[in-house]
Amino acid sequence: MKQISVVGSISMDLVVESDRRPSAGETVIGSAFHTVPGGKGANQAVAIARLGGHVEMVGCIGDDANGVAIRQNFETEHVGTTHLQTIAKERTGTAHITLAEGDNSIVVVQSANLAVVYDENQLDSLLGQADMILLQLEIPLATVKQVARYGKTHGIPVVLNPAPAIVLDDELLADVTYLTPNEHECGLIFGQQQPLEHWLTQYPNKLIVTEGSRGARFYDGEAIVTVPAIKTDVVDTTGAGDTFNGALAVSLTDGATLTEAIRFANKAAGMSVRALGAQGGMPTREQMEVEA
Repeated sequence: MKQISVVGSISMDLVVESDRRPSAGETVIGSAFHTVPGGKGANQAVAIARLGGHVEMVGCIGDDANGVAIRQNFETEHVGTTHLQTIAKERTGTAHITLAEGDNSIVVVQSANLAVVYDENQLDSLLGQADMILLQLEIPLATVKQVARYGKTHGIPVVLNPAPAIVLDDELLADVTYLTPNEHECGLIFGQQQPLEHWLTQYPNKLIVTEGSRGARFYDGEAIVTVPAIKTDVVDTTGAGDTFNGALAVSLTDGATLTEAIRFANKAAGMSVRALGAQGGMPTREQMEVEA
């Protein structure tokens, strides 16, 4: 089985549910509170494991109760933790999530995720066995660039989920194999001066833009391809993008074409929003196969 290495963020998600978001200076009454494992890197690793992929998590947690709980969760979910490092006297990252009006708002506190920094000599031991690398932007940008360059140099495909979005330099864009922003993130990365279709054509078979209920689009070198989403009942959209990226990596390492992999990822993401929490609704491979 091919190995997917996820280099990224790990956090504990602190989730509050409310009928609406408070305005600046306003207090509203919430209806529920939940503490659940999260972080974009960790979520993507769990999505891969549930879909039957062999995944290793490369990242950092703090030496606190949240870190202990997250490590236990990885073991339960069959995510490899050989390269999961506990940072002494540091807190595990947290994400503070408000669920209201059918969508989510998130504030991330990086904490131990800022320690995801490696010497060049460490990369062979961390990533030398990988058949694909999955990255996000909740760890230091220098590490993202370093790992992407390692993948390019060693012929390992790299998926970069550019969230939270920032302007990306040409070198990083050249080093990654697949770039998977949503439509909002795409505007932040490339600017609003050109329509989305322009940027799709600039990065054929690389730029994959997810558009929620409308599915995802990419340019195959000849035409813009739209891969539709599945129809589903939405409970919580938190983690849908992470499920998409994990599923995309699994399908690509299974040998699927890009269109097939996006179709698989759309289905997994659509199924994931039916339950609360970033990881709560992530489907297993068996659930994917049962659902037509």
